[in-house]
Amino acid sequence: MSSPRPSAVVVLAAGEGTRMVSTTPKVLHEIAGRSLLGHVLAAVAGLDPEHLVVVVGHGRERVTEHLASIAPSAVAVVQEQQNGTGHAVRVALEGLEATGVALDGSGPVLVVAGDTPLLTTATLQSLVDTHAAAGASSTVLTAVLDDPTGYGRVLRDGDSVTAIVEHKDADDSQRAVREVNSGVYAFDAAALRDALGRLTTDNVQGEEYLTDVLGLHVASGLVVAAVTADDANETLGVNDRVQLAEARALLRDRTNTGWMRAGVTIVDPATTWIDSDVVLAPDCVVERNTGLHGRTTIARGAVVGPDTTLIDVVVGEGASVLRSQVTSADIGAGATVGPFTFVRPGTVLGPKAKLGAYVEAKNAVIGEGSKVPHLSYVGDAEIGVGSNLGAGTITVNYDGIDKHRTVIGDHVRVGSDSMLIAPVTVGDGAYTAAGSVVTDAVPPGAMAVARARQRNIEGWVERRRPGSPAAEAAAAAKAHHASGTATADPGDSTHEEQAQ
Repeated sequence: MSSPRPSAVVVLAAGEGTRMVSTTPKVLHEIAGRSLLGHVLAAVAGLDPEHLVVVVGHGRERVTEHLASIAPSAVAVVQEQQNGTGHAVRVALEGLEATGVALDGSGPVLVVAGDTPLLTTATLQSLVDTHAAAGASSTVLTAVLDDPTGYGRVLRDGDSVTAIVEHKDADDSQRAVREVNSGVYAFDAAALRDALGRLTTDNVQGEEYLTDVLGLHVASGLVVAAVTADDANETLGVNDRVQLAEARALLRDRTNTGWMRAGVTIVDPATTWIDSDVVLAPDCVVERNTGLHGRTTIARGAVVGPDTTLIDVVVGEGASVLRSQVTSADIGAGATVGPFTFVRPGTVLGPKAKLGAYVEAKNAVIGEGSKVPHLSYVGDAEIGVGSNLGAGTITVNYDGIDKHRTVIGDHVRVGSDSMLIAPVTVGDGAYTAAGSVVTDAVPPGAMAVARARQRNIEGWVERRRPGSPAAEAAAAAKAHHASGTATADPGDSTHEEQAQ
């Protein structure tokens, strides 16, 4: 039997999440570059449901705004009072129908929790397939746990579910059951709507429980099926910061394993964190203590790390990024970055270009083969091909009010400790002398020398710092020099004479 497309998916995201102890709604906490809700929606999207409904409550404005940015076609329905999971699903269906949607029963209605970030499309598809094959009115996704304490136990008669008993209500034999309810369901739309209308609040919590829908279906003689998740971790919900960290680590391990099986070398998976939207090519290498975030892409043969963080970065084939922080930048094929380099947004590093040790670059374009080897700042600048900036070069781009641009041509040599006061242009093939402060354009092929001539004030230290270690050292050196001059062989030439 072919598996029908879900007619609707209902995501429950109205809970307050008090155990998170946070001003951020629980479903908006992030792991691996997505919110908890975002991970759930990504798994659901693989089923291509006809309609997507997200039930919001606490923090509804922030959740709804986030939802619009990641799933604009979703319908947000407000659960004003959190009166249980059954009540939430009823509110969701009523809200969907209020938009003119009539669920005709052609496909099942799925219900998932918004705080289960480890769910996969494959597991949800298995739920839908089992539901269809069994001709069930309702099907529950279950998990087998070593320690099921606190979870509702799934009681079976063969393949059929007879009841879901909450831990506090279970007897000893029922508590021995290790199969538990995940809170993820597939329902026949008509059977679900009928049962929701018959739910009561006759329980300790005074709420409408979605598990009672299954009990009503069993009592009516309808088929209630179950499918067990291959990986119980997929069903784990996040209710506090400890569980958030556990989910983050589990997702890290799953992600890293997937990339390694796809041909990526990850030297130390335990210290490598890769977001869900990162794309890695086979034969790239990710060294230890490295985080790849946002929409970063790494090409074949590139080496990233160790001790490196990339956020929304494109790394070209064969490039290297070592012990650096890079955000919203493009690193060309064969280019090198680091160590201890800070690359800020808008930077484009051409093929075989270099940003070396202790360099900061921002909104800068560095041409093919050009080098900024060390101890430099390049901001709001454009550097042509084959140019070299000596150590300590700074593009002085900010005048206290506005940013200005520096343009450096092809095959330029900027001397060490040069200050280029923007806006300024250094023409193709030009040089600047070390220690220059360049304020005017440098023509192609010219040498810019912008520094005062050195003058030495003899005896200054001994006069102005008498008795200091420096003065004593200077006096000793002079005495030694005088003694050497007095005893020198008249036939010996001086350094000056040798140089001449």
